[in-house]
Amino acid sequence: MRLGFATLIASLASNTAAVAKDTRTFAVLRFTNKQLTIGRADPIVTPGRPSPHLHHVLGGSAFHFNVTGTDLARSKCSTANIKGDNSNYWFPSLFFRDPKTGKYEDVEIYYAQVYYFFEPTNDDIKAFPLGLNMVVGDANTRSPPAGGATGNLDPSRGPLNAVRWVCPRKSYGPPSWQADSDGTSGGMPNKHNKAEGVGFPDANCDEYASPLRADVHFPSCYNPDAGLTDFRNNMVYPSSAGNGKLDCPGGWIHLPHLLFEVYWNTPPFRDRWEPGRGRQPFVLSNGDATGYSLHGDFMSGWDETLLQHIIDTCDAGTSGMDKCSGLSYGTNHDNTCTIQSPVMETISGVMDALPGNNPSSGWL
Repeated sequence: MRLGFATLIASLASNTAAVAKDTRTFAVLRFTNKQLTIGRADPIVTPGRPSPHLHHVLGGSAFHFNVTGTDLARSKCSTANIKGDNSNYWFPSLFFRDPKTGKYEDVEIYYAQVYYFFEPTNDDIKAFPLGLNMVVGDANTRSPPAGGATGNLDPSRGPLNAVRWVCPRKSYGPPSWQADSDGTSGGMPNKHNKAEGVGFPDANCDEYASPLRADVHFPSCYNPDAGLTDFRNNMVYPSSAGNGKLDCPGGWIHLPHLLFEVYWNTPPFRDRWEPGRGRQPFVLSNGDATGYSLHGDFMSGWDETLLQHIIDTCDAGTSGMDKCSGLSYGTNHDNTCTIQSPVMETISGVMDALPGNNPSSGWL
């Protein structure tokens, strides 16, 4: 009997998914330009009005103060290099505070990418439902995480630590974070990884093509009873089920695990401050001089059938999601997809105050 193409693809996907539950597969999503826009908008946390602080936004061009998943699906273009992904990905912008003048200068993105991890699990991993809202991190905190600097995404193993900073360097002497720091006057190092810590590092991140990086890990268990837009209650991280597998609570839906990697172009500022003195000069757009309030937002605008196909069949890894086979709509090479900033104000150059007038706070 001759199988139809759709039936054949479904059969192959089913077989691949069964194997993929035992090992982690992943694919890295890349973007065609540095950002879709920069502006004080956060349609998840502060819908309908300007947000208190500036964000860099990637993805679908329908982004606005009240955007929904339905709107995103109708985007005219996207910065994602996979056609069929009109999702929005956003995070706080970064600024340099000149130690001599106290004035602020915007730091450009070097590049950003998003890892899509499909973890080993006893669950079926499903595509993001259109319009799903997720938020990670606390924009208001200036305190170190309860679990210290070691990353932890498994709630069964203690306090979670889903946001951190990475500072790749040619040499780690002196260290990027003070070894005995308790986090109250400076960042804390991950004792198992010299390049990683929580809070801003007190060093120039000078490894080749790898400046200061922000890492934001998203939860992957969705509670359909909470709904798509209840971002405070609709997502949790999966817990260990033994044998290296991570499962969601009963009745929850297991989704891909997203990791935002955002590289900031900090090297141009390297000669304008003195590392190792406890006075690092970088500030998030909300005024946070500690880096503890690093956060990220995601609203899904995926074609669900396409994403499910990628989940079930692709393990392209760092080669990139654009190397996955069977991409229904092909890949996107348009590097002109941008939209106007949602709030008309000065957001670049030398400024007396941060956009939104957020005062610097933390280790000042």
